[in-house]
Amino acid sequence: MAESVIVCVRCRPFSEKEKERGAGGGAKKCVRIEPDRGAVFLQSPKSEDDANKQFTFDAAFDENCTQIEVYNATARVIVDAVLNGFNGTVFCYGQTGTGKTFSMQGISNIPHLRGIIPNAFNHIFDHIARSVHKQFLVRVSFLEIYNEDIRDLLVKTKGNGGGNGARPAHLELKEHPETGVYVKDLSSYVVRSVAEMEQLMSVGNAARSVGATLMNETSSRSHSIFTITIESSEARGGVDGQQDRFLAGKLHLVDLAGSERQSKTGATGERLKEATKINLSLSALGNCISALVDGKSSHIPYRDSKLTRLLQDSLGGNAKTLMIATLSPASYNYDETLSTLRYANRAKNIKNKPKINEDPKDAMLREYQDEIRRLKEALEAKQRAGSGGGGAGRDAALLDPDTIARMEAEVEAERRELLASKNMVTEEKQRLAAELEKRAHELEQERKAREHLARQLASMEAKLLVGGVNIVDRVADQERGLQETQARIQAQKRVERELQQRLEGRQELQLQMEENYASLQDEVDVKSKKLKKLWAKLQAAKAEIGDLQDEFRNEREDLLDTVRELSRELALKVAIIENFIPPDEARKIEHRAGYDDETNEWILTKVTHLNLKNKVARPCAMRKERRPMCQYAKSAIVSGDLQFRYAAENLLKLKVKKN
Repeated sequence: MAESVIVCVRCRPFSEKEKERGAGGGAKKCVRIEPDRGAVFLQSPKSEDDANKQFTFDAAFDENCTQIEVYNATARVIVDAVLNGFNGTVFCYGQTGTGKTFSMQGISNIPHLRGIIPNAFNHIFDHIARSVHKQFLVRVSFLEIYNEDIRDLLVKTKGNGGGNGARPAHLELKEHPETGVYVKDLSSYVVRSVAEMEQLMSVGNAARSVGATLMNETSSRSHSIFTITIESSEARGGVDGQQDRFLAGKLHLVDLAGSERQSKTGATGERLKEATKINLSLSALGNCISALVDGKSSHIPYRDSKLTRLLQDSLGGNAKTLMIATLSPASYNYDETLSTLRYANRAKNIKNKPKINEDPKDAMLREYQDEIRRLKEALEAKQRAGSGGGGAGRDAALLDPDTIARMEAEVEAERRELLASKNMVTEEKQRLAAELEKRAHELEQERKAREHLARQLASMEAKLLVGGVNIVDRVADQERGLQETQARIQAQKRVERELQQRLEGRQELQLQMEENYASLQDEVDVKSKKLKKLWAKLQAAKAEIGDLQDEFRNEREDLLDTVRELSRELALKVAIIENFIPPDEARKIEHRAGYDDETNEWILTKVTHLNLKNKVARPCAMRKERRPMCQYAKSAIVSGDLQFRYAAENLLKLKVKKN
């Protein structure tokens, strides 16, 4: 069954820079939010007489909301769906510096400031703790899209920290007919606790690309996707012996880089290139949303960007999706705020078709359970081995530790008795000693084999999380009841908002149908009021058209500024090529260059053969020397003058004149 994307809006408080600008009369509040109705009102700073622009969403949060309130009202329902086998996606969109990263990640070491991602960690493992007769396998991966290159943030590289030093290799996007789009060679780690998840997230955040702009000192320069794969198994009907039911849900937690305008961020050089790539990928995301909402488009341009390809299932596919649009309250950012609200308003109309991922073929949990079952059977087989035989072979095969210890003690006692015996011939002593050594060796080998299998079994079982086992029970029943009640309240509020919106629309229509006029003058007055309302709507529509034209014009100017800046850099590189690279070498490079439509990059093909037929032979060096020498150098060596230009150490020796 199709369901709409959940769209919410969050407005942050004024920043310090905006407060300073406001003190000088340059920034005022232009956003008003009514959380109960999920409504956002935007006042134009150009004229206070203009009517407020109104937008309605599934939820709206003002600057006074808390992190846990945002999580419970928005992301909790998505995480619950993932735990039940659905795919889910949560992503934040907005202008740079509006609090996207704070909403998604927050400050992990301060409990009330933890964002959606850390709260999701606790939610997942609390659910596992309350589950009974279930096994879980939780895996995580963390990647970033930087300048349209996909990088694994959990791969350890030298200097991998703070966006500096060596970086992980670029990964490729692939598509499988059954599993869909995936990233080749992306690392995945099995986790067993919230602490392990937080450790991996910290490692990835340290490697993520960030930089300073005029809008934000720690601006994200890449899109990041933290993926949690949760596999669970449960015996059908709770009866042993029946085939297990496997569920697999994927949760994508996406922190998008913010849309930027070069005139406000002051980006130049590398920052400008990053901003260009960011804006292009966000434009591709907007084009996909527009095509999905339009309904007339037969083609959805998912391939225009790697971001849209990775989010293909989240937009119109098999996933439950939540979008959080973040806003700045300052009138200085009015145009960007209006663009974000329109963007989010279009996303409300996207229809997804989520379904439960039941009994997936690539479930790693099934592989782990099969491996555990194989190890247990191997242990049992060793314990049963030799039960039909007798003697030392049977004793060696028994894996009871007490039995092995007892047998080793018996062997040691017999060895001492043998050494103490004086009546036995030498050959008999040697034969019995050899038998005792053989039995001791067999026992030692059997002990090592048992310990190895036991370690393997413990390692495999440690990766599985069993519901209700080895996790502190913190009033689980009461907490579950509270969460279910909160979920019902949130669902009821959403239904109430939808009914309120429908009621307001129908009331006006009903009043028009039930109007009765006592006289012609009454009819004139009523219709005059209607005419004024319609006239106000017409003026609002014209103003909306004007705003769209202004927005288009501003975006066009920003793009032109970016093109001019990139053109200057291109001209500089062309000048370097023309003046410092020989024309023949430049033509060779141009001949080897080819454009890859998959990655949208120019690639130099490898040189398959070298034309060495006309290569001039290099002159041989003198014996024990590392480089060729001219006749002058040879003569200088013979005459005892070692101050010729190139000595054996490949150094230029010059005499220093003293004044």
